[in-house]
Amino acid sequence: MFRLCLGLSIFGTDLNGMEEKQYQRTILVTAAIAAFLTPFMGSTVNLALPEIGKYFEADAIMLSWVATSYLLASAVFLVPMGRLADITGRKKVFLWGTMLFTVSSLLSGLAPSLTILIISRVIQGLGSAMIFATGIAIVTSVFPASERGKAMGITIAAVYAGLSAGPFAGGFLTSYFGWRSVFLFTFPLGLFVFVLLLRLKGEWAGSHGEKFDLPGSLLYGLALTALIFGLSRLPSASGMVLTATGLLGIFAFIRYESGISFPVMNIDLFRNNRVFAFSNLAALINYSATSAVVFLMSFYLQIVAGYSPSQAGLILVTQPLIMSLVSPLAGRLSDRIEPAFLSSLGMGITTLGLFLFSFLNAQTPAWYLIGNLAFMGIGFGLFSSPNTNAIMSSVDKKYYGLASGAMGTMRLIGQMLSMGIAMLLFSLFIGKIEITPEQSMPFMKSATTAFLIFSVLCFFGIFASLSRGKLNRSGSHIN
Repeated sequence: MFRLCLGLSIFGTDLNGMEEKQYQRTILVTAAIAAFLTPFMGSTVNLALPEIGKYFEADAIMLSWVATSYLLASAVFLVPMGRLADITGRKKVFLWGTMLFTVSSLLSGLAPSLTILIISRVIQGLGSAMIFATGIAIVTSVFPASERGKAMGITIAAVYAGLSAGPFAGGFLTSYFGWRSVFLFTFPLGLFVFVLLLRLKGEWAGSHGEKFDLPGSLLYGLALTALIFGLSRLPSASGMVLTATGLLGIFAFIRYESGISFPVMNIDLFRNNRVFAFSNLAALINYSATSAVVFLMSFYLQIVAGYSPSQAGLILVTQPLIMSLVSPLAGRLSDRIEPAFLSSLGMGITTLGLFLFSFLNAQTPAWYLIGNLAFMGIGFGLFSSPNTNAIMSSVDKKYYGLASGAMGTMRLIGQMLSMGIAMLLFSLFIGKIEITPEQSMPFMKSATTAFLIFSVLCFFGIFASLSRGKLNRSGSHIN
């Protein structure tokens, strides 16, 4: 009872044991459905990208911004939204984020031009940031440390279930109803989540009454925007300038945050908490090495191997399906086994899978593709749940929103870096032209080079994962 009264509500909600368990299940179901929704949207769009490119006659670089704009907006707003949720209430931010995500899905499906579509995706990214910054934080607030890994495993399994359903649904919808149906299909799902959230009682605000750091949030957003725009324009001179500006902006942000009373990101968490710092670094490296896999494989399967969108979706569903099966088990194990061991094992498996994809060619058999996607799915599943459990269990409850935002930011920055590497290779090998079967050879050079780079990145990530030290289940860490 005391545990729930502390973590459940700033309004002092009082529940008996049976009601507490039921409330926990309700929170978990709501968070899991929301966790399913945003990756489902992202993975369906990947399958629709070739058709969107044909419809708007877009070159490869502009087309990639349909995916990257969503990731950029999510990364820019994740930490500020996590901090705002800690101050004003996590459920409130969760609710508004779901509404924005739902409305922007409708706007994307009705977009008359590529520019409007990208703007709608930016709004969708904002909504996604508000959801991701609060969902895990709310689950962490409600569940005790002894059950947290299991709850997070279920929530992350929902993320992977969204990734699993996305390629199949994206391929099916694009093939039979056009690319707009991918966005319109998400609209009623978002409405359903919104209604569920309206029925939830209570609120969580671990830093209630503290000030929100607006200057730091603006500096953070501008620095990230410059960095990602710079990565997308490399190796041009403007790309180098923007990338350098973004890196300097991040350095200035760190300096600024270190000197104020209520920072949007508490830098001391990275300085003084080894588990938190290295777990986030491991997440950054993992996502940097893996996030462009579906993007590249979607083009490979349809442009080089000649599969239809629906066939490509069926193949790509393998990886997230295995991830959704492995993740709950890995989360449960991380309540009993050191998360560093499980995460490092997952990172090692992923490294080998990425290296095996560097041998792709036009004649690669389907069994090789499906088998390696399944193998990588095991690696992802073993890494994510234990790593998330380590991050959230290493901080005090007042920082749950910030920790969730920081973790999500590592994921999204990693995704953007991964896409940035892919876009840079596209610029070098393909140029600003539409990707068609005639460009299959330069595309394959881009893809195989990317997989080699990603495997090297992931290899170094193993050492970052092992360096975090042991987790103290009370919430602190052991160096």
